[in-house]
Amino acid sequence: MTVDVVPVALGARSYEVRIGPGLIDRAGAEVLPFLKRRKVAVVTDETVAPLHLDRLMASFASQGISATALTLPAGEGTKSWTYFAQATEWLLEQKIERRDIVVAFGGGVIGDLIGFAAAVMRRGVRFVQIPTSLLAQVDSSVGGKTGINTAQGKNLVGAFHQPTLVLADIDVLNTLTTRDFLAGYGEVVKYGLLGDAGFFDWLEVNATDLSSDQAKRQFAVRRAVEMKAGIVERDETEEGERALLNLGHTFCHALEKATGYGDRLLHGEGVAIGCALAFELSQRLGLCSQEAPSRVRAHLRAMGMRVDLADIPGDLPGAEALVALMGQDKKVVDGKLRFILARGIGEAFVAEDVPPEAVLTLLRDALRG
Repeated sequence: MTVDVVPVALGARSYEVRIGPGLIDRAGAEVLPFLKRRKVAVVTDETVAPLHLDRLMASFASQGISATALTLPAGEGTKSWTYFAQATEWLLEQKIERRDIVVAFGGGVIGDLIGFAAAVMRRGVRFVQIPTSLLAQVDSSVGGKTGINTAQGKNLVGAFHQPTLVLADIDVLNTLTTRDFLAGYGEVVKYGLLGDAGFFDWLEVNATDLSSDQAKRQFAVRRAVEMKAGIVERDETEEGERALLNLGHTFCHALEKATGYGDRLLHGEGVAIGCALAFELSQRLGLCSQEAPSRVRAHLRAMGMRVDLADIPGDLPGAEALVALMGQDKKVVDGKLRFILARGIGEAFVAEDVPPEAVLTLLRDALRG
């Protein structure tokens, strides 16, 4: 199968996202043209390292590239000041210079964390994303958003720092657990819901085959990346249209904070639940027909995904507390919550005048199940 190349056109910061099988084994040859000297530093996590790190290091060695590796704990808790400091200190100890390349080899957590470290180390070091989860391949590895979580909320400290190259090896997705694959699918389906009704139609028919059909998987990853690349090109620093990529995320981030950024709720699961809530809110506000939220929920259910607040194990805080958590979100402007709502599938827009009572009522009803 051929490798698909999706360009992200950002002038001097332009780069390519290369999507296809076998890219980990070819990473040395893919990265070599960007190196001023044959030296890279790889940061990965304890889930990815035993499965794939040896192959990546062998690929660099085959091109005469000196590579060292740091392995951090897996999980959202690693996107913290503690591990940011550890990773940055380690990269400096490796004598990584601005002309060298740092490789983020993992899911969205490693990509966000190491991208942020690269952004601030020596006031900006180049980095390459090799995303190993479906979520990272279709979303977090593209667009240059980097950052960490703090006690106040998710991704509140970070920087825009575009990668030099993204290598999305679709073979690596074969090693994901079903839960992790479906969590990533929460970001895939988001693209159809926010701006491509035809893609959502295709997913309704084909998405159950993504874990087993390589060609369909590659198409879905490519289409999601194409959509994100187009939006990033038009609005790199989220002044307007890029906010559409946050469909479902205002609800999601509040739920993630309420559940402690842990294993109770993965990010992509929160996105799926958030998308269902956003469409339900849109319908209640008279923006879209009842059919739209029904289709969204039916499709997520057919995929075996979490759809309702009741699908999150353990107790959740009340509706008022969840709305208060939303107040820390980056999408707050002048103290007003911004929601991404929809006039239909594929027709999302930014809404800054959502009545707080409508959100409270929606959450109260959702908590009652």
